[in-house]
Amino acid sequence: MGLKIFLNDKLVDKKDAVVSVFDHGLLYGDGVFEGIRSYGGLVFKLREHLDRLFESAHTLTLEIPMSKNALEKAVIQTLQANRLNDAYIRLVVTRGTGDLGLDPRKCLRATLFIIADKILLYPKEYYEKGLVLATVPTVRNHPEALNPQLKTLNYLNNILAKIEATNAGVNEAILLNAQGYVTECTGENIFYVKGREITTPPPYVGILKGITREVVMRLSKENGFSVREEVFTRHDLYTADEVFLTGTAAEIVPVVKIDNRVIGAGIPGKSTLMLMKKFRKLTPKEGVRYRAVGRQ
Repeated sequence: MGLKIFLNDKLVDKKDAVVSVFDHGLLYGDGVFEGIRSYGGLVFKLREHLDRLFESAHTLTLEIPMSKNALEKAVIQTLQANRLNDAYIRLVVTRGTGDLGLDPRKCLRATLFIIADKILLYPKEYYEKGLVLATVPTVRNHPEALNPQLKTLNYLNNILAKIEATNAGVNEAILLNAQGYVTECTGENIFYVKGREITTPPPYVGILKGITREVVMRLSKENGFSVREEVFTRHDLYTADEVFLTGTAAEIVPVVKIDNRVIGAGIPGKSTLMLMKKFRKLTPKEGVRYRAVGRQ
């Protein structure tokens, strides 16, 4: 069975899932998106993802052509059409087709599409042995220029950082802000552990408020950790007991080396491994359930 894509208001075959070359999402990165996961027939935190999608669109004055309830049904319809129990879902809304000018008023209707398929962001060995990171020259977008709290289609800042990480021969990049404080990685939030304290950057330094980030903060508190949202520098990461990343696609992944400094014992730490275990138990429980029909 070929992949089915939800495009605007119906399911179409992958080969027919096309958008205009005049779409402003393509021409200018003018649009918003969400990456969502399903586990065992449950779309994890679907409503939270939809809330963030609508918040990002509101700030861009982009009108989403479906209600939240209708989008929820469309996500489930796409998963069922592709017979997926466990999947990665990409929900995209662009400004729509216009002309070659910037004026968004020329785009009369947004383009919306939903892709549901498999994803493997990192190989299994990285969860067992940990990631190696490097700080890169690319500075995180200034919040008053292109606010990283908006999950927009303009990811060039992240892509440039990813290129620099690849060129440095490491798994992932750490972006600093203009003041030199740690913000996040190219697609994940970052945390460090020191004793019984877990720290992550606050939103105002220039980060996306990740859905998985919020879940991990809650799990950490439930398991006796003090959780802080505070600014910090690379020194705090170098001298941490443990460092880990969080994201929808990545889930929770440990970090063992940053800028050639070994983190802790150089292996995934016990607190990180505990949170990974707790998170995996949680994912089949919190979200919107649908009838799992099974493409393995």
